[in-house]
Amino acid sequence: MTANEIRQAFLDFFASKGHTIVPSAPIVVKNDPTLMFTNAGMNQFKDIFLGEAPAKYPRVADTQRCLRVSGKHNDLEEVGIDTYHHTMFEMLGNWSFGDYFKKEAIAWSWELLTEVLKIDKSRLYVTIFEGDEKEGLPKDQEAYDFWKLYVPEDHILLGNKKDNFWEMGETGPCGPCSEIHYDNRTEAERLKVKGQSLVNADDPQVIEIWNNVFMQFNRLKDGSLQPLPAQHVDTGMGFERLVRVIQGKTSNYDTDVFQNTIDYIAQKSGIKYNAAAVPGDADWNSAVAMRVLADHIRAVSFTIADGQLPSNNKAGYVIRRILRRAVRYAYNNLSFQNPFFNQLVPILAEQFKDVFSELYNQKDFVQKVILEEELSFLRTLGVGTHEFNSFIKTGEEALSQGLIPFITIGEKTFKSSKTGRVFPGDFAFFLSDSRGFPIDLTELMAREVGWAVDMDVFEKELLDQKNRSRAATAIDTGDWVVLKDDDTVEFTGYDETESIAHVIKYRKVTAKGKEQYQLVLDKTPFYAESGGQVGDTGELVFPDGEVIDVTDTKKENGLIVHFVDQLPKDIDDALTAIVDKDRRANIMNNHSATHLLHAALKQVLGAHVNQKGSLVNPDYLRFDFSHFAKVTDEELEQIEAIVNEKVRENIGLKEERNVPYDVAISSGVTALFGEKYGDFVRVITFDETFSKELCGGTHIKATGHIGFFKIITESAVAAGVRRIEAITGIAAENYILEQNKMIHQLKDLLKNPKDITKSVESLIEENSLLKKAMLKFIEAQSAGLKTELAAKAEFTNGVNFIAQKVDLPNVDAIKNLAYQIKDIVPHLFLVLTAVIDNKPSITVMIDERVVKDKGLNAGNIVRELAKEIKGGGGGQPFYATAGGSDVSGLDAVLTKAKGFIA
Repeated sequence: MTANEIRQAFLDFFASKGHTIVPSAPIVVKNDPTLMFTNAGMNQFKDIFLGEAPAKYPRVADTQRCLRVSGKHNDLEEVGIDTYHHTMFEMLGNWSFGDYFKKEAIAWSWELLTEVLKIDKSRLYVTIFEGDEKEGLPKDQEAYDFWKLYVPEDHILLGNKKDNFWEMGETGPCGPCSEIHYDNRTEAERLKVKGQSLVNADDPQVIEIWNNVFMQFNRLKDGSLQPLPAQHVDTGMGFERLVRVIQGKTSNYDTDVFQNTIDYIAQKSGIKYNAAAVPGDADWNSAVAMRVLADHIRAVSFTIADGQLPSNNKAGYVIRRILRRAVRYAYNNLSFQNPFFNQLVPILAEQFKDVFSELYNQKDFVQKVILEEELSFLRTLGVGTHEFNSFIKTGEEALSQGLIPFITIGEKTFKSSKTGRVFPGDFAFFLSDSRGFPIDLTELMAREVGWAVDMDVFEKELLDQKNRSRAATAIDTGDWVVLKDDDTVEFTGYDETESIAHVIKYRKVTAKGKEQYQLVLDKTPFYAESGGQVGDTGELVFPDGEVIDVTDTKKENGLIVHFVDQLPKDIDDALTAIVDKDRRANIMNNHSATHLLHAALKQVLGAHVNQKGSLVNPDYLRFDFSHFAKVTDEELEQIEAIVNEKVRENIGLKEERNVPYDVAISSGVTALFGEKYGDFVRVITFDETFSKELCGGTHIKATGHIGFFKIITESAVAAGVRRIEAITGIAAENYILEQNKMIHQLKDLLKNPKDITKSVESLIEENSLLKKAMLKFIEAQSAGLKTELAAKAEFTNGVNFIAQKVDLPNVDAIKNLAYQIKDIVPHLFLVLTAVIDNKPSITVMIDERVVKDKGLNAGNIVRELAKEIKGGGGGQPFYATAGGSDVSGLDAVLTKAKGFIA
């Protein structure tokens, strides 16, 4: 069976058992602060398990694309090394929401594996929860008894809490689980060692393929377990592992899931792929590299297709890290000197076009983004390599003089903390963190030149950074205090900004030392942050006159959560929830204008334009979109004109709720890649022929409310993604008034010229001529100073010493003077001081022969001299500079300088 046939067999089997087949959720998670990526098939059903949303269907099944590269589910460093770990993988799953339980789940999993997919029963082992005395949990006898109907008892193994009790997190739904493992060893190996002893023992050929989780409990904040009102089934089967078993392979990478990609990599690199290579073999590194590329292209491509671009923070940083790991392997182990990784996108898109069409529909865009990231990283490798080599060069010179190697970059100085050829761990961390230069590459390059990286310091820096990050994001969330059992929440914000409501539950949350409370109301007009639109703020007014400010509104697993700084005294009372109407009005202006902007962009730039991100707040709107060139001024004027034309037309809002998704799509509505839509959607239309989008946000009743639309900036965000920021209404009016005021002020300064542009151009030209004249004057002044200062050289202890204060206007002029003096004065030790923009400056220049013969180091000297002016600095052994805050210390600098050669 092919991989596609195996996937379809799974879905068809569960459809025959009354399951609704649902699409995969996007790999990028939204509206869940606890997750960046979908890391399990159950993520999209989390709100159902938490009791925060009703189940649409009692039984569902799907294939879900997942990513595990951060947090406790972090398989990244294993990828490519072993045969079965991946970054992105498919998880086949079937779920029961309060419907069937252990009996059916176990029976159907056995039927599918052995009767439909024909897997050898003798090679299958199952595990069940052995119980836990500390938790007061008994052995899962029920699961054991059901398995006995199909499996010999010596193939039913007991597992501990770590392996056989699944928990969503520190709190939340949990329960015992039953794993199914497959023994893929040869007959000879099976006779020698029984498979029972290798289950959950990290044997690469005895692997878990399916896990059946039986959710029975809810873990509370205090660690106690509470029975769930309804029992659920949550199963997950690793698709790549299943294909490996059925296709009779010993590695996931040898299946048709990966082989097309690996074959292409081997062909383009000119290196044959050896699946059997082991550590120490000549082709081990190339085999690992090919597996890394074949795996990582999946994670990077699908994540970009789902709307997450590589960046320097949060989810974007994770994707950039995966992408750069792949590029590094291609560069180091497969000798690709030019971008190659992006070429794998079309192969992957074609493979999955009938499964996950999101990638196929955006393959050109995804490939372009990856190409630009590759080019950027290859440049980064060049910068990192240069800085690495600079340290090694100066380090060898320092060691030859018995000095400690160091390097100064910007205001940071890195030096070895150990003797000998030890590369500073903090510098290695700087290269990794600030330059994106991988630590393993730093280690490799260091070994090649006889140096060793101080990994103790590196690991400490890494741990410190993780602790800082953890402290900055640490959130202590209490258990929900339930006041009313009815968890249904009605959102009324499309129709009103005030609603009578009750608090149905609340909890305390502590973040960054600040305590807040989260309230859930049975009815609310407050819009929760979603789809780029910020959450509403406002008030909760109680009958006794108490007013509680709502500082924000967010969604958590589909639940609308109101943030407040204090709890009301009478929390059980009815309340009036009141949205800040003025703020909401500005938000609606900007949101509706965003729709008009999107349509105008498509009209002016082309149909390839798709939304890649947005922010809608009361002050301005921000819109990111796919486009591969800077938007010209003429195009921006045209876009702005189209939007304002639609504003003046005062087009009425056409809002359609609960439209079947397929009906909406067939009507030509604009849907966003990476968004998870339900079976029924909301359609927002401003003129059927102009703007028609799926949207859950709040909007104005007619475009005339926008007043005026003004684009403020256009810029690049990432490869193939541009950003427009714009304002509307009063903000746009104030902006125009400020611009007019500036023009009038400029006219006054220029004495009211007829043509203000020509007057400014004339000023610029005049300024340029004056700068050139000034430069010639400074050069002439420096030439005179050069001769004058050279004549003042004092020959002491084999060194021509010059220490003088000079009157030059900038550091470049002083640097040029120093080099000119060095050219005519041998064995030079020069110290120049100056006052530039009312701040003290020090320059030290030392002849290379003096550095070598006398052991003088300009960087060390300038740091010592800078103490006199309450400053700091650094540089190279032959040239260094410093600045400070105390001009009065410059005379002391000149006196102190002579002490270095006395």
